[in-house]
Amino acid sequence: MHIGSYTLANNLFVAPMAGVTDRPFRMLCKQLGAGYAVSEMVTSRKDLWTSLKTSRRADHTGESGPIAVQIAGTDAAMMAEAAVYNIERGAQIIDINMGCPAKKVCNKWAGSALMQDEPLAMSIVQAVVGAAQPHNVPVTLKMRTGWCDAHKNAVALARAAEAAGVQMITVHGRTREQGYKGLAEYDTITAVKQAVRVPVVANGDIDSPEKAKEVLKRTGADALMIGRAAQGRPWIFREIAHYLATGEHLAQPLVEEVSRLLLAHLDEHYALYGERTGVRSARKHIAWYIRSLPGGEAFRQHMNTLEDSASQHRAVAAFFDDFAQAHERLPDPVLLEEPLALHE
Repeated sequence: MHIGSYTLANNLFVAPMAGVTDRPFRMLCKQLGAGYAVSEMVTSRKDLWTSLKTSRRADHTGESGPIAVQIAGTDAAMMAEAAVYNIERGAQIIDINMGCPAKKVCNKWAGSALMQDEPLAMSIVQAVVGAAQPHNVPVTLKMRTGWCDAHKNAVALARAAEAAGVQMITVHGRTREQGYKGLAEYDTITAVKQAVRVPVVANGDIDSPEKAKEVLKRTGADALMIGRAAQGRPWIFREIAHYLATGEHLAQPLVEEVSRLLLAHLDEHYALYGERTGVRSARKHIAWYIRSLPGGEAFRQHMNTLEDSASQHRAVAAFFDDFAQAHERLPDPVLLEEPLALHE
């Protein structure tokens, strides 16, 4: 699997999820079998580039390459400038966001709202590709099937994006109107794959090794992008990779391994966000890890009362130490119908 001149470790990707896919999470997923990860979206607004929020999102310290940064905005010149800004700070691949369904993004005509205005969308693609080409940086695109069921234009946009120089296209199998409700459909992804020659990545509702195999077979996609199913279960990438290679399931991870992974993740999280913000933002990650475990809900409520990193870290360690006394391995995963974060 290639993006431009970059050879990826495999065809299992981590989705860019706002508030989730930060550097510690990306590095953890790569450690556990993901071949590629895209950053949380970074704004094209120049006045926000030096903000603490944006600087954290653009932090790739110690991360293995290729470094992929997703940018979002509505103005072609600003998006081109944002591409160059991030390239100068280490981005090796630029991804254009036309998939985010969040109202605060779409209300500003960014994200998936761009799919309603194809001329504007293509002016942005052309400007970003033009800005990245002198640096030999490939540009990719993430989008949805369309704005609504009556206006699915992913195929047309994919063809135009390929003609403009985009080197990989990811399609989430829902419209913006759907948000994250209902089921992802893969017929549109199949049609996109058949319409273009560049690699196509399927995204949406891929939550098990069996589903991964089914989606690859059904769509003919070159790769899979996994978002919400990796929350609290970052080892899903190695599970899928093993199943695709052998047809067999890996055993569930040892409780001791999960404890070690989560505690190390928390240390990296605190280091990036600082004490106050780190403790608060770590709560969602902890909740995802324990949501299907016996006693998980009671522990989540207790953990949300803890206000310092040392107490939070000790509590998590104690929870898994107690759990390991009765269970060598995690039970089979039970994924929630309504995951806690909805920004895949």
